[in-house]
Parts: sequence; C-alpha cells; structure tokens
Amino acid sequence: MVFIFRLLSLLPLRLLHALGSGLGRLTYWLSPTYRRHLQENIAQAGLPSTLRGRVAAETGKQMVELARIWMRPLEEAIPLVAEVVGWEHVEAAQQAGKGIVFLTPHLGCFEITAQYLSSFGDITVLYRAPKSAVAQELILTGRKRAQLHLAPADLSGVRALIKALKKGQMVGMLPDQAPKTGEGVWLKFFGRYAYTMTLAARLTETGAASLLTWGERLPGGRGYRVHFELPQKPLAGSTVERAQQINGEIETLIRQCPTQYLWGYNRYKRPTGAEPAPVE
Repeated sequence: MVFIFRLLSLLPLRLLHALGSGLGRLTYWLSPTYRRHLQENIAQAGLPSTLRGRVAAETGKQMVELARIWMRPLEEAIPLVAEVVGWEHVEAAQQAGKGIVFLTPHLGCFEITAQYLSSFGDITVLYRAPKSAVAQELILTGRKRAQLHLAPADLSGVRALIKALKKGQMVGMLPDQAPKTGEGVWLKFFGRYAYTMTLAARLTETGAASLLTWGERLPGGRGYRVHFELPQKPLAGSTVERAQQINGEIETLIRQCPTQYLWGYNRYKRPTGAEPAPVE
C-alpha cells in the first residue's frame, strides 16, 4: 500500500482527483453499507438526494489526494494551498499567546490544514491509531513533519495536547470523530443524537483560542482554499454545552460546502458498551 501511494504521489493533483472521482462513484455502487450510510446521513441533514453522486466523487478524491499530500515533501505539499481565507484570525490568536485549538471536521481535505499550519510553527494533532498496520505506517509516514507532532487518542495524547497549549502552541483534532465509550456524550447533530467527543470542548476551556478550519477542494485539481473561521458565538458554558455548540458550528461549516463532507462516515453509530442514545 505504501508503494502504491508513492506511485500515486507522482501524479499531478488534477489526475489524482479525476481518478478519485471515478473510484468514489464506483465504491458507492459496490458497497451497500457505504451507500446506505451516505444516503441516510444526507437525508438526516435535510439535503437533496441529488447530491449523492457528487458526494461519492468528492470522497473518492479525498482518499487518493492523500498520496500527494503525505508522500511528497512539505515544500511540495504547501503550494497546493492556492488561497487562504481568514488568516487574520490565526494571527490574532497567536498574539494572545495562549495557544490555539483548531477544530477541523471531516470536510474537504482536512489533512492539508495541519500540514499547512506546521509550516508556521509547532502543531500537535490528535489521531486514533487504525487497526491495520499498513494504514498505521501510512499515517506515520505521511504526517511526519518537523513541526507536526502526533498525539495518540489516549491519556498520554491528551497530556501532550494540554502541554502544547500551555506552551502557546497549536493543537488540532477532528471534533466530529465518533469517540470510544466513556469519551463522549449523546448530543444532537443535524437533529439526531450522535455520540460526541467531549475532549474538544474541554480543550476550549483552557483559555486557548478556538478556531474552525477546513480545506476546500477546488475544481480541476487547482488545489485548496483553506478557511479559518471564528465560532459564530464564543464557546461558553459547561463542557457538554460547549460540545453541543461545536456540533452546531460544524453543521454551519458543512452547509457551506455539503458535497465535500464525509457523509459515508457512520457518525451515528453506538460505540460498544455505550449507553443507548436518548429516545427522540
């Protein structure tokens, strides 16, 4: 798999996206489970079913574009960022000197954001180790950058994130990733209860600045437009209240570009051993 990714990394982004688009649509028709999740999640969000094909195509692009981002030097990955929107929010947060929590949902090319930020300073990113040893090797190889540090999704990783914030550094995570049992609470996401991580909300209680970021995939393989946005309202209240607010913020981001969200992800699954979701 690593060898295949290295070969794919030699292709220009335009060709990779064309290949990914076809693979994504093919996967949609060949995988009943993936197709069901995608259809159900789009419907739950109140979006038209006509988006299904474009969503599948964008998801395919997301899979193959990793080869170009992970397997090439940082000096070649960064120029893929064609435009940046909202950088002034990052500068303002840096001037405060209390660290920055970047909340990056499964929207667009979420891998490019941490890579881009690492060119400006140290950033520690939370990740959950996959079951596959091959996938683990890919992740460690692809995300290994001088100023990009990986924190495992366990107690040691949480300590690493807090330590980075105390130093005034940046941290990043996927706040819409389904957590393990005991690491989340049932909260509404597009009107349905989803088991939601509380760690992201807890980090926003440290006094660090909170910013939302995502990498919009531009058409024709022209690269990415990286967005940095302030929450619509400052995150406040209890941990649970903040976590619910983060879900709402993610919904707002997704509606900006619904075709590039990872709708096939089983966001509403019940983790093994977790209490059932509240009755609607």
